[in-house]
Amino acid sequence: MPSGACCGSGNPTHHTIRMIRPGQSGTSGNAEKKEQTMSPVSTTVNVSGMTCGHCVSSVSEELEALEGVEAVDVDLNAGGISTVTITSEKALSRSEIGEAVAEAGYLVVANEA
Repeated sequence: MPSGACCGSGNPTHHTIRMIRPGQSGTSGNAEKKEQTMSPVSTTVNVSGMTCGHCVSSVSEELEALEGVEAVDVDLNAGGISTVTITSEKALSRSEIGEAVAEAGYLVVANEA
């Protein structure tokens, strides 16, 4: 897991970054297409260790490579626990999400009550 030396300035910040896959406009497409598709599934996980936009890009790239993933939204809390919301065509297992995040060099952590 990165030590925060990626490009973090040491100053914790809070950003929301929305990653859209290539070819997506970020808006709902053709109404006919919309009727043919199933409702998307939203999965939210907490990820530790991300400090900057490059970290967000790395995690997003790995998650977007999973089959059925349509979008990845990251609420970056630099130096803390970031919230990652994955929108997909089907439910994703926690293990496949965890493996993708680990491949990027970060760790999915449990939600604290």
